[in-house]
Amino acid sequence: MSTTTSHTPPESEGQSDGTAPGAGVRPARLIQNEATTEIPVHLLFRDGPDPVRVPLAPALVGRRQDTGERPRPGRPVPVRRRPLPETDPELAERPARVLPGAAGLLAGACGLTGALITTWWSGLLPPPAGRALGLPAGTGSGLGLAHWAAYAGSGLLGAAGFGGLARGRAGRAWVLGLFGRYRGTVRRTGLLWVNPLLPRRRVDVRLRHWRSEAMPAVDPDGMALRVVVLVVWRVRDTARALLGIDDHETYLSECVEAALARVPVEPAGGARGGTTAAGDALTRLVAEETAPVGVEVFSVQPVRVDYAPEVAAAVHRRRIAALDARQRASLLGSVVDSVEDTVTRLTTRGLVDLDDYDRKVLVRDLTVAFCSGRGEPV
Repeated sequence: MSTTTSHTPPESEGQSDGTAPGAGVRPARLIQNEATTEIPVHLLFRDGPDPVRVPLAPALVGRRQDTGERPRPGRPVPVRRRPLPETDPELAERPARVLPGAAGLLAGACGLTGALITTWWSGLLPPPAGRALGLPAGTGSGLGLAHWAAYAGSGLLGAAGFGGLARGRAGRAWVLGLFGRYRGTVRRTGLLWVNPLLPRRRVDVRLRHWRSEAMPAVDPDGMALRVVVLVVWRVRDTARALLGIDDHETYLSECVEAALARVPVEPAGGARGGTTAAGDALTRLVAEETAPVGVEVFSVQPVRVDYAPEVAAAVHRRRIAALDARQRASLLGSVVDSVEDTVTRLTTRGLVDLDDYDRKVLVRDLTVAFCSGRGEPV
């Protein structure tokens, strides 16, 4: 008895693998993906020891809209810190040398007394005034060089004494300078004597607040806004605020406007923190930029956030549509729950015996009844 051995020819093997019969080299089947190169499919499932070499090349397949893998949402770009302004390190507030007001009054009184004595000494004091002051009759015969020198000294002493008197108030300070050089700051209160030769510049060091006009800004989605902010601040270093910058109030307002251009502001009630998160970021940025010029910022909070006129109508329509969609979804969920509860109670208690058709009819009728009862169209 002869045994016949059959084997599969190469052509049939090639046909089982999906290649054309009689082909010497198996063509590669490729899956092209956006993030990978060309991958031969038969290499993933073939048990043969010798892989088929296929030239690999980068491939890019266009993706239809709303199909396949969706792109990952981009991360929010962190706010970059700008280089802070540099000021003169030697320009820092220090107390000025002042004297109590009593010293100025004493000097002024001494000047007046010296002038009166010089007048009596020169014999120019009227006799009634001398008798009223209890002075003897003057023996002088007129003004001489000594009398003029005494007058000059008395006048300078009186002018320096009375001219240097100043009243210090709480929340106010004076910045003193001479020939362009900073001489110190006076923050004391009460009656003081300050060198009358030193020019004074008054500065308000109280806690102040500033309500801005409507400034341009954007929300996290890039929509144009108009934002009004409330800034609470004060002058911490009077020397840097008055001498280190041209106008510290204008600089503060411009820093607030620049910070609004960098920080997105979300209207109140948003899911990303609202105005509170934006206020914290604005306060941090403005405080860092104004600290080198002697201005201390405590708070920068948006008090009114409105959409720009060119986008306000579109945003309003979008909000109404979102609110209507939420309301309809909530109503639909409530109706479905009510219908389910009703049908379940009827069947479990054995009040009705329903097949599939009757159940569908009952569900439809109950849905129409519940929706009509809530005033919504079916």
